[in-house]
Amino acid sequence: MQLSIVIPLLNEQESLNELHDWIAQVMQSNHFSYEIIFIDDGSTDGSWETIESLSDANANIKGIRFFKNYGKSQALHAGFKEAGGDVVITMDADLQDNPEEIPELYHLITKERFDLISGWKKKRYDSVMTKNVPSKLFNWAARRTSGVKLHDFNCGLKAFRSDVVKNIEVAGDMHRYIPVLAKNAGFSKIGEKVVQHQARKYGKTKFGAERFINGFLDLVTIWFVSKFGKSPMHLFGALGVLMFIVGLGFSIYLGIDKLFVNPTGRLITARPQFYLALTAMIIGTQFFLAGFLGEILVRSRRSGANYSIKEKVNIP
Repeated sequence: MQLSIVIPLLNEQESLNELHDWIAQVMQSNHFSYEIIFIDDGSTDGSWETIESLSDANANIKGIRFFKNYGKSQALHAGFKEAGGDVVITMDADLQDNPEEIPELYHLITKERFDLISGWKKKRYDSVMTKNVPSKLFNWAARRTSGVKLHDFNCGLKAFRSDVVKNIEVAGDMHRYIPVLAKNAGFSKIGEKVVQHQARKYGKTKFGAERFINGFLDLVTIWFVSKFGKSPMHLFGALGVLMFIVGLGFSIYLGIDKLFVNPTGRLITARPQFYLALTAMIIGTQFFLAGFLGEILVRSRRSGANYSIKEKVNIP
């Protein structure tokens, strides 16, 4: 199979038939062998019934239904797990991603030997203040912290070699940082393609302004995981030892001063340096223990995203 097209969705019933017909037309005109995997992330509007109907009419359609809304990352993880194509394409279900881009994305992966191609919505049809400006700021921060030079990290239209999606773990809200996850997994040939962005035809966006706050928090997380995820002791242990040494230094100074310099002076506990020393040593010990526990968790961590599948169609 040449292509697996993975489409997570939440309450997009109105667009599913049109999206399916558009993708199928592109696949047939380019003579691709393909599958379309719809992941229903807890929809309540009849999206699953539409997916079942499409699967009955087209054997290339597969569907996964979650018991509840787990989020886009878990939906992508489930789709990646089931994908059987040599190239995996991700796109949104709201008709804002253009299926006509798929053939060129496929050839960039197969002919140019890219590991991952990320779409870049250079011209957007979203609200300037609620999406465009925050998105530019978010992408700038992501480039600076990750070292991955992409203009649009959060574009839903991406293409991957199959072994890329099989070797990354997309959990939490890390779908925004799949290129960074791929880089951290050793897939370094990451490219970008300008893609057409279209105005939403049906319904409304499922993401509010809070996604940018969450996005920046996730960026801090992935920066930390990238640098210290394999050995958290390198950060917490170093900070802990440093703080403990500072506290110990104050303690030695206070002891020498009381015993040899000014034995009749104030009690040690009456001096502010005593509390600085005590606080630094306690914090240092806690940092060190955090690093130690982090090392234990890293070694015992179980892989896989957390979701429960309710139903599948056309998947053995």
